[in-house]
Amino acid sequence: MDLKKYLKKLPKKDVEKILDTIESLAKDPRPRWVEKLKSRPGYRTRAGNYRIIYTIDDGKLIVCVIDVDDRKDVYK
Repeated sequence: MDLKKYLKKLPKKDVEKILDTIESLAKDPRPRWVEKLKSRPGYRTRAGNYRIIYTIDDGKLIVCVIDVDDRKDVYK
């Protein structure tokens, strides 16, 4: 999925919330409310009704966003 295309389809307030959450992950990739995934490598966090699935490359200090989707669809 192309994140830019997906975000263009969403309401502006949801996009702002998602982007703010992603920016906060750059500062602190493991805040206390983030959950480690059990079914695959990575973490998940919430941005309203949306979930952000991401991994962390500690060696390079990179947070890689894998998926952003509505909570009912993100794990499919």
